[in-house]
Amino acid sequence: MQPYVLAEYRPGPAATSDADLFDFAREFGATSFYSSGRCRMGSDARAVVDDGPRVHGVASLRVVDCSIMPTLVSGNTNAPVVMVADR
Repeated sequence: MQPYVLAEYRPGPAATSDADLFDFAREFGATSFYSSGRCRMGSDARAVVDDGPRVHGVASLRVVDCSIMPTLVSGNTNAPVVMVADR
C-alpha cells in the first residue's frame, strides 16, 4: 500500500507521543454503535424504567430501544429491539 499513500492524514506526523495520540482520540473518537445502558432498568432511585419498560414518573411512555439493554449485542440491534418492543 505504501506506493498509494502520499502522507499520513490523521493524526499526522506531528503526533509523536502517547499524549498526542490520546488527545487525538479524545477529540476525534466516535462510535458507529448504538448507545446501550443509558436507561437503567429497575425499581431503585437511579433506574429510568421499570421491567415494563415504562418510564418512571411519566404515564404511557415506554423505552423500547438499545438504551435499556445493559450491554450492546454483538450483532445487529434490529432484532433485539423489535423483540423488546413486542414484549
